[in-house]
Amino acid sequence: MDEPRSKRIHSVLFVCAMNAVRSAMAEAIARHYFGKSIYVQSAGVRKSEADGFTASILSEIGIDGSKHKPRTLEELEEWEGLNFDLIISLSPEAHHAALELTRTIAAEVEYWPTPDPTITQGSREQVLDAYRNIRDGLMYRIRLRLKQGSSKGPDHGEGA
Repeated sequence: MDEPRSKRIHSVLFVCAMNAVRSAMAEAIARHYFGKSIYVQSAGVRKSEADGFTASILSEIGIDGSKHKPRTLEELEEWEGLNFDLIISLSPEAHHAALELTRTIAAEVEYWPTPDPTITQGSREQVLDAYRNIRDGLMYRIRLRLKQGSSKGPDHGEGA
């Protein structure tokens, strides 16, 4: 049996609680870097509205997140089905939902615990910094993980 990380990833789904911040950011970042080689989507467990801070901090790094419309897992399943190689959950609630999905779809599930920046208290700049920290952390993990799953194979130098 070969290691799960050695399989080529063709499609990835990012899931969080409401698909307004964390999974929306992850989708935009993954599409930016890997959108030509990997099919990328995101969804939330519950319904939500778009988050303006998310689009703002993505635009700082040249990614347009302004067109994102939050959607639930149910909506995504109705529109196109849930046929993904890899599901990355970003919150406990999303991880539970992702594991439930594996009863009916053969997908690898990874849990990347990611804090919710919307609960940050303080000035506008402090809140934006919390969003930037999430963005930068997701960008690092996505580039590392999806690069390993692309046809180029694992990069040298980074341990598991």
